[in-house]
Amino acid sequence: MAIDMKVSEEYKVRGEHLVERAKELVHAGNVRRLIVKSEQGQTLIEIPLTMGIVGAMMLPVWVALGAIVALANNYTLEVVTRE
Repeated sequence: MAIDMKVSEEYKVRGEHLVERAKELVHAGNVRRLIVKSEQGQTLIEIPLTMGIVGAMMLPVWVALGAIVALANNYTLEVVTRE
């Protein structure tokens, strides 16, 4: 019986680079979930991604992330590659 464990990486990102960095990570592939956290560690948004989501389907995600940028200066972007 195989046990899948959560594999994730965290990146400290300034607000003005949040959307750009998220796009880079998604385009690099193998991202299952994006989690944006405040400086205090509170989860602001959690975005599940599937392998087939690309292009125009990602527009609402980028808009949501863009709206979050106005809330604070620094974020932690957690990228989950396997759950």
